[in-house]
Amino acid sequence: MSHLNYNHLYYFWMVKSKGSVAKAAEALYVTPQTITGQIRQLEHRLGDRLFERDGRRLKATELGELVFRYADKMFGLSYEMMDLLNYQKDGNILFEVGIADALSKTLSSRVLLEVVPSDGSIHLCCYESSHTDLVDRLKQHKLDMILSDCPGESLKHPDILSKKLGETGVSFYSASPVKGSFPECLERCQLLIPGRQTSLGQQLWRWFDERGLSVKIKAEFDDVAMMKSFGFLQQGVFVVPTVYSDEYIERGMHLVGQTNEVKDEYHVMFAERMIQHPAVKRLLSTDFSDLFKGHDSQVLKFG
Repeated sequence: MSHLNYNHLYYFWMVKSKGSVAKAAEALYVTPQTITGQIRQLEHRLGDRLFERDGRRLKATELGELVFRYADKMFGLSYEMMDLLNYQKDGNILFEVGIADALSKTLSSRVLLEVVPSDGSIHLCCYESSHTDLVDRLKQHKLDMILSDCPGESLKHPDILSKKLGETGVSFYSASPVKGSFPECLERCQLLIPGRQTSLGQQLWRWFDERGLSVKIKAEFDDVAMMKSFGFLQQGVFVVPTVYSDEYIERGMHLVGQTNEVKDEYHVMFAERMIQHPAVKRLLSTDFSDLFKGHDSQVLKFG
């Protein structure tokens, strides 16, 4: 085989990675017909089919699986090369960070402020989404690092490294006073809590069950900022990290109760290739113990 069209190979790799021609076409900003035409030419060049139909799904053939393994290494290395060239060049260093919706924006911003210098040498870009979406984008080299509430993905994805930055208990706040002892008083309230797909949401449901609490959930939120907005609008008792809890009182909220039996955790995840990125290196060497204990003089107002 004297020549292989790598554009054809790239289109095949995208289809296999995305799971369908339609998703690959959307990601590449081309028509599905263009994708299928490119793959047919590659199949002709290789002398056999790369995909076969399995109901409505496309399934890689034995040849397709073999070709994908090599293509995955090739294009993974090409992305890695571009990442390295990007942050080793002179001038601004791009640092693209994904932040899980379920995390406190105050704590997340403080973590990033700790590792991004104020001299403008690093250009920070933040992207907010769900944990699952962020991991997918990290695997696709669309992000350099993510901050999440979920434990590391190293067991599922060996190429992703992770570190737990810290944890804090949680506090329940309301726009109006709540009478009675905590946590039993929660049974008489309408609760606003993180969604069940979040780590904190799952912990809360287990805690309610372990405590024998029969609670009324008014709404669940993937986005913690939206949950707090509903709380400020007097729509129910909402849950926030205990660290910085005094700031909610300053905004007129009433503390219902606190617990350390439920933990709001903060994890950082990044691809192995990014371990030499200056911001990642600084983050890994930083001790955030004081931050998660609430000893943070830099944050003066609620964020």
